[in-house]
Amino acid sequence: MFIEKLEQAIKNEYADYHHYMDMYKLTDDPYWKEFIEHVYEDEKSHYEMFQQLYYMLTGSFVQNLQKVPPCTDLKSCAKQSVKDELETAEVYKEMLLQIPIQQAYAPLFCAMHDETEHAIRFSMMYNAL
Repeated sequence: MFIEKLEQAIKNEYADYHHYMDMYKLTDDPYWKEFIEHVYEDEKSHYEMFQQLYYMLTGSFVQNLQKVPPCTDLKSCAKQSVKDELETAEVYKEMLLQIPIQQAYAPLFCAMHDETEHAIRFSMMYNAL
């Protein structure tokens, strides 16, 4: 069960990274660009940490990763991102309680915290746009 959730988390983090890169291109406002850049850099870090953890547990990496359709409206994408980031934080909390090895704790804890922070950033963005 943990491995399947970790595999899905890797796929989601990869897709989210690219999704937020698309969002970044939709604004010229340096304030929002900084917010979005922070988020997509976190998502890339989560992806890398989770791939490493997956390799430790299985001896292989997750392949065949896919991007989501590009973001075209900053406000609607920010709104959806709040929901998605909060749901992801919940998944990581559940996974944290199921960790099979101690090395899984730090990446999951950091990602869980970051996802909550991302929801705050996108909530602020949505409310301001």
